[in-house]
Amino acid sequence: MKSLVLEKKDDITLRDFPAIDREEEVLGPRDVRIKMHTVGICGSDVHYYTHGRIGPFVVNAPMILGHEASGTVIETGSDVTTLSVGDRVCMEPGVPDPNSKATRLGMYNVDPAVRFWATPPIHGILRPTCVHPEAFTFKLPDNVSFAEAAMVEPLAVGVHAATKARIKPGDIAVVIGAGPIGLVTALSALAGGCARVYVADLAEKKLEIAASLSAAITPIDVKSQNIPEVIKRDTDGWGADIVFEATGSPKAAAGVFEPLCPGGCVVMIGGQPDPISYDAGAAMIREARIENIFRYAHVFPRCVAMLSSGAIDVKPLITRTFAFEDSVRAFEIAASAPPADVKLQIELPQ
Repeated sequence: MKSLVLEKKDDITLRDFPAIDREEEVLGPRDVRIKMHTVGICGSDVHYYTHGRIGPFVVNAPMILGHEASGTVIETGSDVTTLSVGDRVCMEPGVPDPNSKATRLGMYNVDPAVRFWATPPIHGILRPTCVHPEAFTFKLPDNVSFAEAAMVEPLAVGVHAATKARIKPGDIAVVIGAGPIGLVTALSALAGGCARVYVADLAEKKLEIAASLSAAITPIDVKSQNIPEVIKRDTDGWGADIVFEATGSPKAAAGVFEPLCPGGCVVMIGGQPDPISYDAGAAMIREARIENIFRYAHVFPRCVAMLSSGAIDVKPLITRTFAFEDSVRAFEIAASAPPADVKLQIELPQ
């Protein structure tokens, strides 16, 4: 059974990977075996491909990529009670140690022992099947497609960020960055109660997609517009209640408090490969609250429910789909960062 394998930096192959077949040969009593259907290409997958590492996580051996996924249950363990063969599902890719202090405190996403797909040395799921715990596998309503379900993982980041922001009905938010995470954050902020969300980016096509998502989203083209000036103009000089930083750019982080109102909240989402600086004085004079997020926790069922109800629509974010045999090409395209693309997905043979 072929898998998409990152052999080393800048080298991806589609080949048999017997080690994973042996590793998952036996099904645990509380596990399910899933036939993969759709897998999204995440920025972290691309970063491992182009750089071979993210911070302390280094690709020292061949690793299967992919962690945004949906599929169908084809086998259940003896103690599984909530899932059956034939169920369509999406999967939360991080499995913590159930006995760790972080897990017992409800913060399982920051458990140092968490095993997260496609994070060295844990293999991802761009392969025909995988074995996963029942507790982190979620049944899909009939009206949620496999493609939408594979968007639950990135959407979970946005929902987690919106939750940490403690949005109040009628809040004004700014999202810096119109990539996949920035756009799902904008949708999550609206679903959480924001009256208006401004989305700032350099890429005109991404801003067009952002504006098309809702009449309550206002694009800001940072090539020709100044974010703080736009926000102050539209809020009578007060500022935005929440600023979400979703680029990971040191330049964006340096000015993240400028559009923020007194008493507002900044949520740092973008991954930072190196230490960054921001203006602590600007935060102080606003008595700004600063939140940081690491992945997500306790939000997958909420995301599935919002997709099913129509509260959030992620379909416009899926801009290209590739067949599994074209996976290498898909990653080459993703690495080139096409300005008109948001989310690229791969469909496996059924």
